[in-house]
Amino acid sequence: MALHFEKAEFASRVARLTEKMKEEKLDALLLFAQESMYWLTGYDTFGYCFFQTLIVKSDGTMALITRSADLRQAKHTSVLDDIHIWVDRVNADPTLDLKNLLIEMDLLGTRIGVEYDTHGMTGRVARLLDAQLTTFGQIVDASYLVSRLRLIKSPTEIAYVERAAALADDALDAAIRLTKPGADEADILAAMQGAVFSGGGDYPANEFIIGSAADALLCRYKAGRRKLDANDQLTLEWAGTYAHYHAAMMRTIVIGEPMQRHREIYNACRETIEAIETVLKPGYTFGDVFDMHARIMDERGLTRHRLNACGYSLGARFSPSWMEHQMFHVGNPQPIEPNMSLFVHMIIADSDTGTAMTLGQTYLTTADAPRALSRHPLDFIGL
Repeated sequence: MALHFEKAEFASRVARLTEKMKEEKLDALLLFAQESMYWLTGYDTFGYCFFQTLIVKSDGTMALITRSADLRQAKHTSVLDDIHIWVDRVNADPTLDLKNLLIEMDLLGTRIGVEYDTHGMTGRVARLLDAQLTTFGQIVDASYLVSRLRLIKSPTEIAYVERAAALADDALDAAIRLTKPGADEADILAAMQGAVFSGGGDYPANEFIIGSAADALLCRYKAGRRKLDANDQLTLEWAGTYAHYHAAMMRTIVIGEPMQRHREIYNACRETIEAIETVLKPGYTFGDVFDMHARIMDERGLTRHRLNACGYSLGARFSPSWMEHQMFHVGNPQPIEPNMSLFVHMIIADSDTGTAMTLGQTYLTTADAPRALSRHPLDFIGL
């Protein structure tokens, strides 16, 4: 089997989950998030674009219902033995197959949690599921039960995150080698992704972000490439990915002579991220991290140019996003604990002057100060 973890680690995860289920008085849990299935069993697929769910009972019994195309995928990549297939056909309703399986598993009339907040659960599936289960038992939203357990990384997971971070550094090295006046964004992007693949890494859960000139102010991928001018700015956001574990980075590279505004907002980004390092540790919350970000940026008159979040938890994720649920935004009470992998980013888009500046890297939290996982310093990059 293509397992990335020892079976004992999967067993430990199941035990942690069932303990939480008992605390929540859940008799069963329906997992629709692919990252939840991967974390719990090793099951690795992009087949979640179709209906599938992993049933977990409070005694640790598990059963997967999926399509025929993923039968061998599940057998080869996971510890699962009990795999059921729903059949593709006109007007198929796999939620009926699911209900019948739940009856077979003696779950009629029980309290069942459902992962609703995931890209593996479409609106149509949610409506079909609710129609089948409304009178079946007590159905509750348990979208974040597994997500919160995944926040704390095991030693093997940390090793994968560290490997992902090394690949992210390799990608930045590749970008810097090619970035100069006249360079094509397409070549830079290809070199960055190629560095990750050549190092044994995976596709990221979302596209790398690349944009120059006015596009440097964007913080999402878009189609279209251009060549760099003699004086230009290039914003990059990317992640090294290994066994689906991500370590993200973000930089704005200035080509030619930097404007004074570049230096001003870089200094604000650097000051803020260094201040955040003082609260990125146990005893503080995700909300505290954002408050530090907002306070410094606002003091420097950058309120209109900053974002309403400044990072998030990372881990093993599947497309369309490498972002976890837990983000650094106002009021988030999530405590910071040791062995979390957290991406902190500073993003300033000054549309008044057309100036962009970003600075971001992934940290591993410890019992005290966080450890930056990148070998690159946070220095201004001008080429």
